[in-house]
Amino acid sequence: MFSFHVRHAALALAGLLLAGGLLLMRESAGTLADAGHSSPSPAIPVDVATIQYQTITDWHEYSGRLEAVERVEIRPLVSGTLTQVRFQDGTLVRRGDPLFAIDPRPYQAAVDEAQAQLTAATAQAAYTGTDLARARRLLASNAIARRDFEEKRNAAREASARVQAAQATLRSAQLDLEHTRIAAPIDGRVSKAAVTEGNVVGASDARPLTTMVSVSQLYASFEMDEQAFLEMSGTAASGVRTAVPVSMGLANEPGYPRQGRLAFLDNSLDPLTGTIRVRALFDNPDGRLRPGLYARIRMSAGTPHDAVLLREQAIGTDQAKRFVMIVDDENKAAYREVTLGANREGWRVIQTGLTAGDRVVVNGMQRIRPGDTVAPTPVHADGGALATGAAAPLPGQSPDEQHRS
Repeated sequence: MFSFHVRHAALALAGLLLAGGLLLMRESAGTLADAGHSSPSPAIPVDVATIQYQTITDWHEYSGRLEAVERVEIRPLVSGTLTQVRFQDGTLVRRGDPLFAIDPRPYQAAVDEAQAQLTAATAQAAYTGTDLARARRLLASNAIARRDFEEKRNAAREASARVQAAQATLRSAQLDLEHTRIAAPIDGRVSKAAVTEGNVVGASDARPLTTMVSVSQLYASFEMDEQAFLEMSGTAASGVRTAVPVSMGLANEPGYPRQGRLAFLDNSLDPLTGTIRVRALFDNPDGRLRPGLYARIRMSAGTPHDAVLLREQAIGTDQAKRFVMIVDDENKAAYREVTLGANREGWRVIQTGLTAGDRVVVNGMQRIRPGDTVAPTPVHADGGALATGAAAPLPGQSPDEQHRS
C-alpha cells in the first residue's frame, strides 16, 4: 500500500516537471521571436558646425631685437677740464638741453685775442684804403708815379685780406668756445655719464662722454627666410616703405598687440643663411620699448584670401592621413579626408576636402563611425553653444559683425 502511493507521487512530480519545461521553452521561443523584431539603435548625439568661408591673411612669425632709430655718441670737440655734468643718468632730455660743460676760460681768451686782431686789421685796412684813394687822385693829375700807386693799391688789398683772416680766426675761436657747452643733439634718453667732473677730456678720447637713443619710435630688426621673401607682394619686396602690416609682442605680452609697418628690406640675401635683413618701425607711446629688447614679430605675407578654418579638436588622424566626420542630409556620418594648411592660434586652415555648407562634427567624433545615424546639434565652429536661429560665427568675428551679417 505504501509503495503504491510512492509511485503515484513520483508520476505526479514528473508531470509537473514536464509541464514546466514546456512552458519555459514556449517563453524562450517568444523572447527570440521578439528579439528578431526589435527597434533600430537610437541616433548618436553629436555637435555639428556648418562650414563657412572666412577672408584671412597669411602671417609669418619671427624673432628679433629692438633697435633705436637714432643713436648718438656724445663726444667733446675741444679739449679741457670737465666742469659740469648737467643731467641725471638715464633720463629723458630734449634737443638742446645742456649735458656737459668744459672749462671755457682758455677759449674765451682765444676769442678776445681774435677780436683784438680783427680790430687791428680793420684799422689797417681803413688807413690803406684812405691812402689808396688819395694816390688815385694824384695819379689822375700825374702828381705820383705809377709805381707808387701800385704799391699803395697792393697794401690796401693785403690789409683787406688780413681783415678776412682775422674774421675767420674769430669765428673759429667763437666756435671752440661754443663747443665747451655740450648739448643734446636729439630728443631721447641719455645713458650714464662715463666721465665725471674734474677729468680732462678731448676730441681724441676713445670713450664717449655718454650715449643717447631716440625713444619715440624704435626698429624691430629680424631675419626673413627666402621663401617668405618670395611670398611677399612685389611692392613690399622691392624695398619701398609701404603699409605692409607688421605686429609685435614683447616677451611678457600675450599675442601681438603692437602695430607697426615695414621700414626696410636689405638689398641682398645672405647666401650662407638664406635670409634677408628686415626692419619694422613701431611707435613707442608708453615708453616701454627699449633698444635690445627681445621681440616676437608677425608680418603679413601675400594678399587676403578666402579659406576654411576648423578647430584641431574636429580633425582626426588616420595613420598618415587627416580626416573629419561630416553629416549628410539624412543625418548619416561620413568620412572625409582633408589637407591641412597653416596653424592660426588653435585654428587650422583646411586647404582641400571641405567647402562652404558642409556640416562637420566638432564634438563627439570618437563616438561614431561612418554610416552611423546621428542626432546633430548645431554649434559654433569652435564647439560653443549656438543660439536658436543664429548662424555659426566666423572665427575672430565680433558679435556686432555677426549681427550685421
